[in-house]
Amino acid sequence: MADRLLSTLLRSLQTYTDQQDTPRILGTASSLLTTLGNPHNLSLLTSHIITAPALWDRPDGVRTPFRLLSVFHTAVTTVVNYHNDVRYNKAPKLQPGQTPIGGGLPLDDWIRAVVAGADERSQRWKHLIVLGGLLMGIASLEEQGMDLYWASSMKKRMEGALVQAANLALVEVRERSEVDGLGGQTIALVLNHAFRCLADSERAQLNYDLLLPVLIGTVYFSNEGFQSAYFLGGLDLDVAAKGGRLHWDARSTSYRQVEAIMARPLVSSMGPLSRLIAHAAENVKDPRLLKTMMDDLASFARALTTQWRQIKLSEIDPADEEAALSDEAYQRTLPFLWKLLQSALFATTVILRGVFSRTLADSALASDAVAPTLAFQALQTLRHLYFITTRLGPASFSQHTFVYLTAIDILAAYPLHVDKFLKSVAPQQLGQIPRHPLDRILDLYFLNTAEHFTLVLSPATNEDLLVASAVPYLAAGGNHNMLPIFEAAHSVMLAVLSAPQSAEITAKHLPFYIDALFSVFPDNLSPRQFRLAFKTLMRVTAPPSTLSATHQDLPATLLELVHFRALNAPTQPLPPDETTLALQGSDAPPPPFSEQAILVLTLIDALPFLPIPLLEEWLPLCADLLNMIDDDIMREAVKQRYWEVLVSGEMDPERSSCAVAWWGTRGGRESVLYGRESGFGDKMMSGALPPGEPLRESKL
Repeated sequence: MADRLLSTLLRSLQTYTDQQDTPRILGTASSLLTTLGNPHNLSLLTSHIITAPALWDRPDGVRTPFRLLSVFHTAVTTVVNYHNDVRYNKAPKLQPGQTPIGGGLPLDDWIRAVVAGADERSQRWKHLIVLGGLLMGIASLEEQGMDLYWASSMKKRMEGALVQAANLALVEVRERSEVDGLGGQTIALVLNHAFRCLADSERAQLNYDLLLPVLIGTVYFSNEGFQSAYFLGGLDLDVAAKGGRLHWDARSTSYRQVEAIMARPLVSSMGPLSRLIAHAAENVKDPRLLKTMMDDLASFARALTTQWRQIKLSEIDPADEEAALSDEAYQRTLPFLWKLLQSALFATTVILRGVFSRTLADSALASDAVAPTLAFQALQTLRHLYFITTRLGPASFSQHTFVYLTAIDILAAYPLHVDKFLKSVAPQQLGQIPRHPLDRILDLYFLNTAEHFTLVLSPATNEDLLVASAVPYLAAGGNHNMLPIFEAAHSVMLAVLSAPQSAEITAKHLPFYIDALFSVFPDNLSPRQFRLAFKTLMRVTAPPSTLSATHQDLPATLLELVHFRALNAPTQPLPPDETTLALQGSDAPPPPFSEQAILVLTLIDALPFLPIPLLEEWLPLCADLLNMIDDDIMREAVKQRYWEVLVSGEMDPERSSCAVAWWGTRGGRESVLYGRESGFGDKMMSGALPPGEPLRESKL
C-alpha cells in the first residue's frame, strides 16, 4: 500500500500544475516518511521532495522551503515519539498487517536513509532543509521535556552535518551568484530556526565571513525582508483626504503589502534572526566585513527616512494624529505600519549591539583608524531611524541605550570626527524651527546627541553650531507637544555654558538664556528641567568658576529673581509632567507641586553652590519662603528636601558647618519645622536673646 502511494506521489511531483493541491502533496509526503520501511524508498522520496518540479518550478519564495522544513520536522517528531514509547513500553500493540511507525527501522537507520536523499543531484542549500527539519524536530522534543539521551549521539552527528552543509552551501551560492536569491534566503531561514539547536562547539565551525553578507542581504534588501525600504514608496498613492482627514484604507494595495511583509517567515521571526546576525558580526574573522555591513545598515536607514518623508503621513505631528487621521487609519492601518517599522528598528539596534560588543573586545576594531568610523556610522544610522525611536522613547529598550551611549563614548575620544559628525547632522537652517515634523525630530536627535560632546568641541563650534541650533527653541512657546525638544535645547545650552572652555560664550549668552528660562517656565519647561537648569547656572556662576571672577554678583542676582517670582507665584498644583506620570504607580509617588513650591525647591537646590556669606543670607530666606506654602502636603515635601540638602552630603564641609550652626544655634530648626505654627519669622520666641547680645556659637 505504501509503495503504491509512493509511486503515485512521485508521479504527481514531476510536473507543476496550477490546480495542484500542494498542502495535500506535502501531507502525503510527511505520512510516507513515517511509514516506508525500505531505506532506498526513503532516500528516493527525500530526493524528490527537494528537487521535484511540482514544488520548485514556481517556488513561493522562502515559504516553499519553510513548508518542506515542516514536512521533515513532523516526520522525525512522529518517529522519535514512537521509538520513545517503544523504549518505555508505552506504544500500542500493532494490529495484524499494520506497519510500525518508521517502517520498523531503527531511528539511526531511518535518519541515515532520509539524509541520504540529500545528494549531489540537488543544490547544497536544499540539503539544509532536510538536516534542519530533522534536527529541529528532535530538539523541540527535548525542549518539551522528553529525555532523549539514547538519541544524543545521532543528534550530535546531525549538528555537525548541518554546519558542514551550511558552509558548503554558502560557498555554492557565492560561486553561483545566488547570495541574494532563494539559495541565500533558504540558508538564512534554516539557520535562523536551527541555530538554537547547535552546541557552541558546532556554532564556532560556521563560516561567518560568508554567512554575514548573506544574512544582511536577505533581511534588508531582498524581497523576503525589508525590500530596501521601498515598500513605503507606493503607500502615498493610497492615502487620501476623506472628510477633512487623511484616510488609509485597510483594503488598499499598499496596506495588503505591509500585511504580506509582516507575514513573511523571515520578518515574522526577526527577533532571533537579528540575534543571529549580531552573533555573526561578533565572530567574523575579517573586520572589513563589519565596515561593509555598517555601510549597508546606514544605506537602509537613510532610504527608510527618505521614503517616509515622501508620504503624507509624515507631515502629521504624532500628537495631532487622532484629529488628522480617519478612525481606520488611526486605529488600524497606521499602527500596523509602525509595527513593521519598529521591527526594522529593533533588528538594526540588536545588530549594532553585536558590532560594539565586538569592538570593545577587538583591538583591530578599537584602533584609531576604525573605531571612530564605526561610531560615526552607528550614530548616523540611529539618526535616520529616530522618527521610529521617538514613538517608543529612546530609553525604552536597553539595547538602544547601550549602542547609543557606546558610540558617543567612542566618538568623543576623537574631536575632529565629532566636529565632522555634528556638522553633517546639524539642522539645515540654523536659527529657525522647521515646519516639517520629521525635521523637528531630526533636530531633537541632534540636540540630544550634541549635548554629550560640548567638552571636546572648540568654543567656536559650541557657539556657531550648538548654541545657534538651540536658540530658536529656548524661548519658543505655545505648543506643549514640543516640550521634549524645548528641554533638549535647554540641556544643550546648559552643557555649553558648563564647558570650561566656554567662559566667554557664557558671559555673552547668559542674560538671554536667563530671560528665556524664566519666560518658558512652567508652560513650556518641566519643573524637573527648570530646577536642573537653575542648579547648573548656579554652578557656572558661583566660585570657583571662571565667570565668577568677572561677574561676582550673578549668583545673588539669580537668587533674587527666583525669590521675587516665588513671592507672587501661583499656588495651584501644576499639571503632572511625563516623569511625574511615570512615577504615579510607584511605592512613593511624588506629590503635586505648585509653581511657588517648585521655585522654593529651586532655591533649596542651589544652596550647596553658594559662597558662605551668601549661604548665611539665604538659609533663613528659604525657610521663610517654605513657610509661605499653604498646602500642607507640598510644604512637608519641601521641608523634606530642605533637610535632605542639609544632611545628605550635597554640601562640602565648610558649607555644612555653616548650615549646622544656623540649624542649631541661629533658629534654623525652629524656622523650618515650626515657623508656620509659631510665626517664627515675624516675632521672637519666649526666652530669646535680646537683639544686642551675640548669639552663642555652635560647639560642633
